[in-house]
Amino acid sequence: MNVSADQSTTGSALIAASGILPERVIQAMFAAQEISAAQPPVKGQIQPASLDLRLGTVAYRVRASFLPGPDIKVADRLEQLKLHTIDLQDGAVLETGCVYIVPLQESLALRPDISATANPKSSTGRLDVFTRVITDNGQAFDTIPAGYTGPLYAEISPLTFPILVRSGSRLSQIRFRRGQSLISDADLEGIHKSETLMSGGNERIGGGVQLSIDLEGEGPGSLIGYRAKHHSGLIDVDLVGAQDPLDFWEPIYRRQNAELILDPDAFYILVSQEAVHVPPDYAAEMVPFDPLVGEFRVHYAGFFDPGFGHAGAGGVGSRAVLEVRSHDVPFIVEHGQTIGRLVYEHMAERPATLYGEGIGSNYQGQALKLSKHFKAST
Repeated sequence: MNVSADQSTTGSALIAASGILPERVIQAMFAAQEISAAQPPVKGQIQPASLDLRLGTVAYRVRASFLPGPDIKVADRLEQLKLHTIDLQDGAVLETGCVYIVPLQESLALRPDISATANPKSSTGRLDVFTRVITDNGQAFDTIPAGYTGPLYAEISPLTFPILVRSGSRLSQIRFRRGQSLISDADLEGIHKSETLMSGGNERIGGGVQLSIDLEGEGPGSLIGYRAKHHSGLIDVDLVGAQDPLDFWEPIYRRQNAELILDPDAFYILVSQEAVHVPPDYAAEMVPFDPLVGEFRVHYAGFFDPGFGHAGAGGVGSRAVLEVRSHDVPFIVEHGQTIGRLVYEHMAERPATLYGEGIGSNYQGQALKLSKHFKAST
């Protein structure tokens, strides 16, 4: 890899290529204080192409979601909108139907050529917890402009289940990039021929890899999804495998027709028909809402790390789990219907470790699967 002579050996200067920055560079960004935190990163916090963000010590319940806008700090808007302050050091419950703002432990001092994008973690999205990252002077959610210096905040709104969180809980993740990294459809066609980006299903490329919904399952009577129950118990976001799925979810079984009516008041976990592959030199993101295929959201947690679905990392047959919520009206989806798009980006450098390679990856090789908080179905 060519690194220009005037670049130092710290932080993002360790890499010169355009693309998504790998874990090695994220670690160096901590050392160079391009990423700062009171505590060093913990095991598993740095993923192959992303960084988990940790909640700070307090949460502010606010009257409404907001973007600060140009020349306005989040802290100033909080003074106007906060209802009360919640101490997170010993844990606290965030209730459904409420909006909270939490200062994150990590803050940034990005170089002028480095920008970032945030998203909920996969496990967060599968709990129907609406989470977005905001910045000082921010004019868009989950978008950190190149050269940003300042704090990060998480907006958190549990929509179905109340959640127990604490300082250090990780609900969001961030991905850093240099320059333009998005891969065109023409290039995706070539990559698909050599790497097989999706298999089974419709296998279409257009605005990214198109994914369709699997409502056939293994045939009539087989499990095809889950519908969340309202008025359920509490979920501790830091406990793995602690909950009985039937206390929180209603299984959905295929009947005669391979179709499903989405209730606008309900949240569903469904699965793609296609198996997805993210080769080691690429990263991918699910487009969370596409009005061209219907008025519903198909994914809260959009990042797919390098190696997801990769045979060498134990991921053959990994499918995309869909976190589905219809908007405004009931909507019928049928088996094989296009329900979302997976857009791919170049990595600036192949990561040393891939998703699923002994780093605590919870969803490698997945089919239809609830979040890690639930016991495995029997």
